[in-house]
Amino acid sequence: MAREHPDDPLQSLIARLQTGDPAALEAVIGHSVERLRRLARKMLKSYPQVRRWNETDDVLQNSLVRLHRALQETKPETLAGFFGLAATQIRRELIDLARHHYGPEGDGAHHASDPRIVDGDGNVTPRVDAEADPATGPATQAQWQEFHELVAKLPDEERQVFDLIFYQGLSQEDAGKVLGISERTVKRRWREARLSLQELTKTGLPGE
Repeated sequence: MAREHPDDPLQSLIARLQTGDPAALEAVIGHSVERLRRLARKMLKSYPQVRRWNETDDVLQNSLVRLHRALQETKPETLAGFFGLAATQIRRELIDLARHHYGPEGDGAHHASDPRIVDGDGNVTPRVDAEADPATGPATQAQWQEFHELVAKLPDEERQVFDLIFYQGLSQEDAGKVLGISERTVKRRWREARLSLQELTKTGLPGE
C-alpha cells in the first residue's frame, strides 16, 4: 500500500470536516475510496471463508455506509484518526459478515465444502485443519475473527499504531509521522500491541 504522509491532501479535507463544511463529508470519502478499497482487500484476505461469498467491493460499499454514519457523529481531527475510524468500520463489517455466513443459520456453516463440523444436534464448530503459523498469524476463521475483535479492544494508543502498521502497511517511521510521535515510541507501542494480542489469542502474529 502506498505510504501516507501527514501533508496528504486528505488532511485538509479532514480540517474542513471539523468546521462543519457540509460538502466535506462526501469529499473526504470520495478522496479516500481507493485507499479504503486497498484496505478492505487486505483485511478481507484474513477472512478466506467470507471471501468465498463476498468480494472486496461488497465489503467496501457496506463499510462506506458505516463510515458515512460514523462521520456524522464523530469528526476525526487527524489523518490517523480518520483511517483508524475507517479500519474500525471495515473490521465490523467483516465480523458481521463472518457471523452472518458462518453462524448456526448461515449458508456457509452448512455448505458442503465449509471448514466446519455440524454434529447430530446441529451444533457448529470450526474444523481445525492447520496450526497457527507465526509468520502469517491465526490459522482458522474462528481465530481470525477473534483476532480482529481483540484488536478493537486494544488501548487507543496501541490500536492506532497497530491499525497503521498492520492494516494500512505503513512503516514504523511513517506511522510516527502520521501520529506525531517518535519512531521509538511507535516501536514500543507496536511491541506492546503485539504482545497483548499474542497473549490474548495464544497465536503467533506477523513479524514474529
